[in-house]
Amino acid sequence: MLERMERGEVTFVIFDGYQSLDLSGPFEVFRHAEYECVVVAAKTGPVRSSKGLSINPDRSVTTTDPRGIDTLVVAGGEGVSTARSDRALVDWVATAGASARRVASVCSGTILLAEAGLLDGRRATTHWKWRDRLAKEYPAVVVDCDPIFIHDGPVWTSAGVTAGMDLALALVEDDLGPQTALDVARELVMFLRRPGSQSQFSVPLWSRQPATDALRCVVDAIHTNPGGRHDISTLASLAGLSSRHLQRRFTHEIGLPPAAYIERVRIEAAQRALAERDDPMETIARHYGFGTAETLRRTFHRLVGIAPSEYRSRFRTAHA
Repeated sequence: MLERMERGEVTFVIFDGYQSLDLSGPFEVFRHAEYECVVVAAKTGPVRSSKGLSINPDRSVTTTDPRGIDTLVVAGGEGVSTARSDRALVDWVATAGASARRVASVCSGTILLAEAGLLDGRRATTHWKWRDRLAKEYPAVVVDCDPIFIHDGPVWTSAGVTAGMDLALALVEDDLGPQTALDVARELVMFLRRPGSQSQFSVPLWSRQPATDALRCVVDAIHTNPGGRHDISTLASLAGLSSRHLQRRFTHEIGLPPAAYIERVRIEAAQRALAERDDPMETIARHYGFGTAETLRRTFHRLVGIAPSEYRSRFRTAHA
């Protein structure tokens, strides 16, 4: 483990309408790793979160020198739309970010970094609800809202809310190594490597949840073993329904046909394998029900938009 003085100080930026978990989640991760943390706000006095939680920041931007900051973390929240119009705050973030060792944002905090010009020409992610706005209003930013977090040079950006903890854990690992990050993850009962960490579009976001026990049993079976035998007759038998009835019920409750759902689950499983393991493409294809590497490649390209090999090179996890 590195000495305490080598950790540097983490400076969090918040504003009225910030998302409380964007601050408290990463703050807890860094404090458990024994970093010094300070909270800076646009003003002195209580700062109210988007859900009503108020805190008193340690400092304000009007009294804090923006130069010499080690790690700058900008929270997001519904108030970012107003915050980005605060020129004193934006200018402070721009100056601090330009000289900091590294800069990070959580959720829609990406908007504030973009407004400060710190994301021009860089890949960045944000909460999926802010994707279109970020891409439209800041065309110099290369927006990619699939990953949980993105590391591009000295700038790290993360997806929505709890993804900030994944990001903070990755920053701890970057500084202090995997063992310290693992110790923090155990203490906080977190995944060191969240399942599906390469994608914020997990199943609950692209499908409805089953409303009945019969369909819940089918969905659980598919997720438990994505590469298993999931033809309609096998699934219908599991649900105690006829094949035709299952097809109709599944499409109604989940929002897409069983075959399309299975395909999507298998692709997500393949994404995790590509990001986290060194298995050959043929092995991944067989294990997750695609049969051949060519079938995996075609399906992957159709649903994800890039080749599996390119996905692996882009999203290979820092922990792998």
